[in-house]
This record gives sequence, structure tokens and C-alpha cells, in this order.
Amino acid sequence: MAAVTADAPVFEQHRALLLGLAYRLLGSMWDAEDVVQEAYLRWTRADRDEVREPRAYLLTVVSRLALDQLRSARVTREAYVGPWLPEPVDAGELGPLDTAELRDTLSYATLHLMEQLTPPERAAFVLREAFEMPYDDIARIVGGTAANCRQLHHRAATRLAAARGDRFRPSDEDHSRLLTRFLDAARGGDLDALTGMLSEDVVAWNDGGGRARAALRPVTGRDHVIAFVLGLVSRYPFGETRLTEANGRPALLLSVDGHEQITLLGIRDGVIHAVFAVLNPDKLTRLPDRR
Repeated sequence: MAAVTADAPVFEQHRALLLGLAYRLLGSMWDAEDVVQEAYLRWTRADRDEVREPRAYLLTVVSRLALDQLRSARVTREAYVGPWLPEPVDAGELGPLDTAELRDTLSYATLHLMEQLTPPERAAFVLREAFEMPYDDIARIVGGTAANCRQLHHRAATRLAAARGDRFRPSDEDHSRLLTRFLDAARGGDLDALTGMLSEDVVAWNDGGGRARAALRPVTGRDHVIAFVLGLVSRYPFGETRLTEANGRPALLLSVDGHEQITLLGIRDGVIHAVFAVLNPDKLTRLPDRR
């Protein structure tokens, strides 16, 4: 059959959804946009007679492209300077967040945890959780059988649940208050307040990517994190600070020693169990007040 050109408006109807899928799989908007652009090119060459449902077809194409990209990205990230963190983004660019699963798979803490999964596990988890794709369709993307993909999803969900602890999701107001309290306690050198709001196994991750001064290894444990934070406050001047939003949740945009960074929290059982600081300027261009 001769290929025909598909209508661009049909693709545009699904662009945000596809971008959201690619970003969830890759943790990088740069890579996600490349994947979606390649999917568009393939869409324009698609044979209409073979496309029964555009949404399902496009989700499949983007998933396969992102899965290939994810496999190669893992090698690149091993050579990254310091810890690699996902690129924080404006959730409004990535389609509606109509379900708890769509919101949860976009959350920064979950994206970071998904880096521990194998590419097939991550694809199976995202496609099933966020997009409710049947296991038969997932199998055609990642390979294997539907039963194997069910196991991939189960294994991924189990690992993430164990790492996240409870499923309690603080409100945006509670999240913002905890961010503000954390900053105030750090600036004020309030050791008791910091101790009370950090879990014993808290980890601070700093992503400078070789472009900004940052810790080259994760800082683990409450005492070490407190010492690290108080050391930063004592050594470097803090400039403008304000609440913003990243990945659909509250975040802090602040200036430290003249360099901009965004700080996000992972919250479990009402206390902070992860602090994510993104200082790499290449990763600070997709926030709501940076576009």
C-alpha cells in the first residue's frame, strides 16, 4: 500500500499526552521532545489503512522510541558528573493530570526512583499505571508475552512501593509549608527544627552536571544532611527565594552564591526523606516562570 500523509492536527491533539509519556520514560524534556518529533515524522509517513486508533498507534510509536532512547541514555548517565537527576518541568506542558496515577508517575520523587528500574520495567510500569495500556499491547512494545509484562509491572510496582513507603500524599499546602519550614530552619541554623522534619535515612541529591558547584555524591543520613545544609548556609549567601511549582508539586526556586537552583522534596510519613537540588542550568529552562 502506498503511504499517505496523515493530518498534522490529529497528531497535535495528542502531542501533550505523548510528551508526557516520553518524559515519564526518560526524565528529560530534551530527549522527550526529540522522541515526539521523530514520532511525528513517522506519523506523517503512516499508512492510514494500518492505523485503526491514532492514540494507541502514537502511544506505541513513542513508547518504542523512548525505550530505545532510555537504553542508550543509561550509558550516557553513567558518565555524568555527579548524581543525575530528572529535569524539573512545568506539568502543564505534559497533558492533563486527571488521575492519581498520572500525577504520581510525574512526581519528581517517583521519577527519581524509576531510575532504579530496568528500561522494560519502567516502560511496563508507566504504560500500565499512567496510561492503562493492556498487557498484550505492552508486550508488543517491550517484547515478551503479556504474562511477562504483568510480572515486569508487578516487580516495578513492588520495588517503588518499598522505596516510597506509605502512599500518603501531602496536600500542596502542607508540601509548601514543609518547604518553607525547611528553608527557614536552614537559614536560622535551627538544629532542632531540622532534626524534627528530616527522616533518619534522608538523602540529599545535588545535580550540577559539571556546570555548577555541587556535591559529587549523595549525602546520606540525617546528621550528614543537616551538616551539609548548614554548611552551605554559612559559606554561601542566599539571594532571592520563592515558591514555584515543578512536576505538579511545590518547589523552591532560589539563588545560592549567585547561582540559581531549584529544590524539591520527597516526603514520606509526613517528614522529608529526600532533598533534590538541581543546579545544572541546562535543566532549569522548563519551569513555569522560566519559559
